[in-house]
Amino acid sequence: MQTHPGTGDPAGESGTPEGGHLGRLAATIDRLRREVQRAHLAADGRALIEMATGILVERLGCGPTQAAQQLTTLAEQAGVPVVHLAADLINQSSRDRVSEVARDFLAMAGGDAGDDEPVALRLRTAESGLLSAPDTQAVAESLLEHALTPLGATAVAVWLADTGAALTLAGYAGFGLEEARRWRYVPPGVATPARKALTERAVARIPSLREAGLPSIGHRQVGGGRVVAPAGTGGRIIGVLEICWPDEVGPLSPQIRRQVEALAELCAHTLDGPAGPPPGTPDLAQVVELADGLLDAAVVLTPHLDPEGRLADFRIHHANARFLDPAGRPRSSVTGSLMLEAYPMAAGDGGLFEKIERVHATGEAFRTDRMAVTALVDQVPLTTTAGVSVTRHGDGVLLIWRIEDEMARVASLLQHAQRLGRIGGFEENAVTGEIVWSRQIYDLYGLPAAAPPIPLEGLRDHAHPDDGAAIARFQRTLLHHRHPASVAFRVQRPEGVSRHIRVVAEPVFGEDSRLTAVRGVYQDISSQHWTEVALAATRDRLEHSEQQSAERNKLALQLQQAIMPPMRPPIDALGLRIAVRYRPAEKEHLVGGDWYDTVVLPSKQILLSVGDVAGHGIEAATGMVVLRNALRGLATTGAGPGQLLAWLNLVAHHLADNITATAVCALYDPDTRVLRWARAGHLPPVLVRDDEPEELPLIGGLLLGAVSEASYEEGDVQLHPGDTLLMFTDGLIERRDQALQHSQERFLAGTRAGAASLDELLDRLLAHSESDTDDDTCLIGVRLR
Repeated sequence: MQTHPGTGDPAGESGTPEGGHLGRLAATIDRLRREVQRAHLAADGRALIEMATGILVERLGCGPTQAAQQLTTLAEQAGVPVVHLAADLINQSSRDRVSEVARDFLAMAGGDAGDDEPVALRLRTAESGLLSAPDTQAVAESLLEHALTPLGATAVAVWLADTGAALTLAGYAGFGLEEARRWRYVPPGVATPARKALTERAVARIPSLREAGLPSIGHRQVGGGRVVAPAGTGGRIIGVLEICWPDEVGPLSPQIRRQVEALAELCAHTLDGPAGPPPGTPDLAQVVELADGLLDAAVVLTPHLDPEGRLADFRIHHANARFLDPAGRPRSSVTGSLMLEAYPMAAGDGGLFEKIERVHATGEAFRTDRMAVTALVDQVPLTTTAGVSVTRHGDGVLLIWRIEDEMARVASLLQHAQRLGRIGGFEENAVTGEIVWSRQIYDLYGLPAAAPPIPLEGLRDHAHPDDGAAIARFQRTLLHHRHPASVAFRVQRPEGVSRHIRVVAEPVFGEDSRLTAVRGVYQDISSQHWTEVALAATRDRLEHSEQQSAERNKLALQLQQAIMPPMRPPIDALGLRIAVRYRPAEKEHLVGGDWYDTVVLPSKQILLSVGDVAGHGIEAATGMVVLRNALRGLATTGAGPGQLLAWLNLVAHHLADNITATAVCALYDPDTRVLRWARAGHLPPVLVRDDEPEELPLIGGLLLGAVSEASYEEGDVQLHPGDTLLMFTDGLIERRDQALQHSQERFLAGTRAGAASLDELLDRLLAHSESDTDDDTCLIGVRLR
């Protein structure tokens, strides 16, 4: 029994050959050096090997070839040279049973013979069953009965790997017939545990099938762990052995791993048994015939095994007539040589040799449009780019490459550019009249490829009548004045659809300055044209909207300025000096709804109010007019400020267009010098007494228009001579980067500095305002004399 690369991994579960792909190149060089030594050693040991082979022929009752193969297998498993094992067999010729030889082998490999004897017996019994089994189904049943059931396994499946990496169920045990029928074929690309072993080319352990989420035969009935091992010989994977356990599978011991690898190899020999390859598998002569029929360079490769039966290289069996070597060598110089000797640079990680090895092992084809192929020319690496295809056909591998031509590459890029840009090139011979169009121009005109091209003189026959004048100017400039020219027109396609096309052309002159040809391009600019039309329409609508918006803002500004000019002369009435300031927003479209009002009522009380309607523009300005005038009219009833705001809330909620606003309303009685006030969500007034500012208490009051009915608390303050009362909107103090409380504190600090007059105080407060909201601002100052 043998374990070959690609069918097991003695070093672990990684599947990576020792030394990597670069190690293969070094092994090739070392192999050539050791061949001379091996020839001498072979001559000395041949007699012993032939004698041991004769002993096995007698004891096993087999032919010389089978006996020699068995001797080589046992030597490999024992880890000793064949000549050494031959000497031991001669010295111990009394042992005449294969099971006894196997026990000795496992004793050497595993330590104490007594501990490994059950393993040896199971393994050899299973081998005997496999050798006598008539088909793969019987092989699977024998494996489960003799070798796997003692290990706790409950089912086994043997898969045959078809060309193209498909999997066919060749034998099974422990599963029902219906389940086997459902899983008789697994297409390429379906992720299963067997596919994992085929892809990784190594023994793989799936601790829990349910946790891994991999479907497989019997996964509903046997959902525990799985162990899968590739079954193959000579680096070629023929199938996969899948062993099922009812519970989770832990890490595999070296002894169990060796058994699984040995059983997988027995399966490989059965799958590749006396019946030969499956029907339809091409032989090497057919692969050679296939390569000779190709239009690209192709070589047929056959696996080259080392003396231990491991894949070491591939031999170039045949190169077809179109073979083109990257190093410029004739095909006769590479035919018959080994791949790594002819192309040593292919051994790099991820290189060509690795792709060939994988295709040979799994049967899954490899194709790429661009791959670097490096050859040595006088010890100088020469890298070319080629399209590569690698496929397996029986025991042979067909390698096809197409070295990329720079001109062909540029032509391909130009074709893609023409397709993406909807551009087509043309040339019109001025002497013979011959016209050459690229395929894209036929598509632009909606003509079949067999239709005759349209000459430049005939453009008007296929264009919209309104574009005839522009085409005539183009023809006159190009054909008569012989200058480069361009024109955009609408082409009338046969199906009645119009396309917008631009033609750019230039004359080509010969050595005698005579016009020889006209070359140019057609470009479909329909998308660009309709985009420009849409942009123009959008631009017109935007200009109209901007004009309407500017007119509305201008109207709102005029309305606001008419009612509240930025500055009014101070008012002296009933012992009070009243000054007002209004600062409109810096931008017209931000015209807001701030208002102020001071009026002496018929009752000799003085109404003081400020407010701010939410929003900007004409709606906010008209809402401000409604609330300001309504409050002035309501104040004549003699009601207090709380009642006035309650009525004003009804106006905002029901009579206006659902506007919301904040406001402060105050009534000053000159007889008692008492100021009564109420607020609707607005900042309270500020009282400055003896140069110390203080906000009036924050009494309750909901903003106007929020609900249909609301009540508002009232506050009062006794004014003394010299007191100053300030009422303002948030546009005076509000900043985007600060909390409102911080802005109020800074405003209060700005009122502490003494001022010669009330007007100077208001002007200074406006000038030093740090607000950055671009909102309009109202400010009322009242000073008791």
